[in-house]
Amino acid sequence: MKVGIVGFGYWGPKIVRNFSELPDAELSWIVDQDPGRLGRAQAQHSGVRTSQCFEEMLLSNVDAVAIATPVRTHHALARAALLAGKHVMVEKPLTASSAQAEDLVELAEDRGLTLMVGHTFQYNAAVRALHQIVASGEIGDIYYIDAARLNLGLFQRDINVLWDLAPHDLSILLYLLECEPVEVSARGSAHVAPGVHDVVYVELRFPGNLLAHLHLSWLDPCKVRRVTIVGSKKMVVYNDVAQEEKIRIYDKGVDRPYETDRFSDFHLTYRYGGVNVPYIAFEEPLRAQCAHFIACAATGMRSESDGRMGLKVVRILEHVDRSLQNGGHREKFERVFAAADARINGTPPASRDAPVLLPAEAAL
Repeated sequence: MKVGIVGFGYWGPKIVRNFSELPDAELSWIVDQDPGRLGRAQAQHSGVRTSQCFEEMLLSNVDAVAIATPVRTHHALARAALLAGKHVMVEKPLTASSAQAEDLVELAEDRGLTLMVGHTFQYNAAVRALHQIVASGEIGDIYYIDAARLNLGLFQRDINVLWDLAPHDLSILLYLLECEPVEVSARGSAHVAPGVHDVVYVELRFPGNLLAHLHLSWLDPCKVRRVTIVGSKKMVVYNDVAQEEKIRIYDKGVDRPYETDRFSDFHLTYRYGGVNVPYIAFEEPLRAQCAHFIACAATGMRSESDGRMGLKVVRILEHVDRSLQNGGHREKFERVFAAADARINGTPPASRDAPVLLPAEAAL
């Protein structure tokens, strides 16, 4: 399958390297507006066509396009590629608005093309192991989830830290919990660039009063990528920065021996068990993501991070950002995907009153 890459800035070279090494893909084109970047691309991949013109690549025989450009350009580039009959993989977040995301999802489905979002952590072996641990019931009922994604930089010009970093943790939460939040809120501050939040705290409430908390920052001295899940039986910590032991399962907790209405009978038992460290075979997540994209484009199977997943993440981001701009006001999150998901899965909607998708934004 012939693949063209749009964008050879920070993330683009990593995508180029992975597609160039996949046995089922042929890296054919690299497009970027910067002549200097194109020169470096040509030096590293001498047999690949390079161009500053995106339309020139769309007129070629490439089968699939990977987009690694600023968020504000995602919709126009992805739409043009889909209209040209190309399968599309877009880096996170899918688009700058849910209306744009809906437009791309509808267009890809109408034309039978693969639309996939680069939610790389869904293809991380440790996150997949975390999903198995949660699904198995080993840690019991989940009480709450705490996630921290901190670093010094990289500052973005067109988005705040929420839109830059939160898509990772939101895609992880949706993947682990297999449900959407019912309420979101956020507070933050802007220190370096006026009006651009560089520190944000997000609260998401899921069904069953499950609470999730995200701490996002471009201004932290230490690089942190950590997810802590506290359950009724056990607790688990996923530390992506750790070289080894990325997942640790703690047999710790608090037990209430019996129910009583008398305060004098109130007793708690604290459990201090051992720590289990499961073995996780390493595979580069981006390599797994690119290989999955090729497989989906070639066979027509549904991607694990398809356009609908990207649309959900963008919808949540919009609600959270609205709360952030309104001083932390709680935003109700409605399941606007119920009817559409039912059509895909072949099951009847849970309610005849299920909300419908918003009208797609007019094409650029």
